[in-house]
Amino acid sequence: MRARMNDINDRPFFCSWSGGKDSCLALYRAIRQGGSPRCLFTMFAEDGRRSRSHGLSPDIIEAQARAMAIPSKIANASWDGYEKVFLKHLAELKEQGLADGVFGDIDLEPHRIWVKRVCAEHAIVPHLPLWQTGRRNLLHEFIGAGFRALIVVVDDKRLDQAFLGRQIDWQTIADLEAAGVDACGEEGEYHSVVIDGPLFSSPLQLRSGDIVSQEGYSFLEVGLEAKQRCKVRCK
Repeated sequence: MRARMNDINDRPFFCSWSGGKDSCLALYRAIRQGGSPRCLFTMFAEDGRRSRSHGLSPDIIEAQARAMAIPSKIANASWDGYEKVFLKHLAELKEQGLADGVFGDIDLEPHRIWVKRVCAEHAIVPHLPLWQTGRRNLLHEFIGAGFRALIVVVDDKRLDQAFLGRQIDWQTIADLEAAGVDACGEEGEYHSVVIDGPLFSSPLQLRSGDIVSQEGYSFLEVGLEAKQRCKVRCK
């Protein structure tokens, strides 16, 4: 599997997009290596209201895509039907001429194996630009580049709800490490939403709502401020 980005120069690609920091940094690295992003592909729950794992609304995903001037593609699926739906949309992306995909995994081998297998179904070349990069190096690059992200989900068994809404900066990273978790959250300790950075034409303006607990995770409900929501829906 080609995990490095030295073979994506000038090639169009789609990015498996969660809305969080890892997929964003993977996209950033791919662009800096000369790739041409054509689509952000995001998987949502079956009812289409929230993205898988990160719990983000379609409005937020669309606002991110709009800020980066990259088209967005959303698919809905249950966990049981996830792979079937994912494969269906990979086939559509391939038909549109996108034979390369960028993914934000860092070092979980089962994830790499799954990505390699599903991409092979449609002869898509998977790229993992973050693969096996040191955690501190990734965080230093993300923060140093000027990206801003907020924690919106925590695993209740590993992190306190007090982390919800915090910006990922060096103080938060120190507190995450003091809590005994991976500072990048690679094993699902937390999930984030990116609100600004060098790829964005303007920052997302979010408002925080209630905290909702579900299946061992706590989700901070976030939404676009009214003016920005109108821009997304009325585009």
